Amino acid sequence: MSPVAQSSANDRTAPQAEPIRLVAADRRARLVDAATELLAEDDDAVSMDSVAERAGVSRPLVYKHFANRGELLSAVYERESTLLHRELADAVNAADSLEDKFRALVAGALRAEATRGATFAALRSAGARGRGLRERQRRRDRNTVRYFAALAMQEHGSEERETTEAVAILLGALTSVLAQWRRYPTPDNAKSLEEIYVRLAAGGLAALGRP
Repeated sequence: MSPVAQSSANDRTAPQAEPIRLVAADRRARLVDAATELLAEDDDAVSMDSVAERAGVSRPLVYKHFANRGELLSAVYERESTLLHRELADAVNAADSLEDKFRALVAGALRAEATRGATFAALRSAGARGRGLRERQRRRDRNTVRYFAALAMQEHGSEERETTEAVAILLGALTSVLAQWRRYPTPDNAKSLEEIYVRLAAGGLAALGRP
């Protein structure tokens, strides 16, 4: 076969690999979808058999993509946490002032707790957040601290170390905000907690810049 003919044959066969990869990715995504749906209904209902049934595939196909239930739940956690991070980042980036960015962050976190809090709690309870996922989350947290600290220093002229520490404390306080909301999970309480958090964040960072 001439080089030209061989190249032509390779050109005809090469594109066929792409649909195969897409089908595999789609199947994996569908399995993660099925596990997420089952998790929202009852975390104990998530098994390799139940996921296969919900996704409309065979049990061996589930094992082709995931070695066990833990690996499947880790995939769910990774996707959900990545989506949430993207949503929060988009909302924060769209806001103008530092105060508005803190408001976008806490409002988004409260919305996520209302809509996905039970799912994340079930995933954590099942041990779905492995070492790799925890490390990725720590990197995201460090980047978020640096982002808000840089804006605070620019706006208030505050010192780097104490501003960075203050921002880290404020971002860590989101856990307490969500815990307070779970005590009274109402829209009014969410709005009240949002206002309290924003006032503490904006006022505290502004105070660091004063002589």
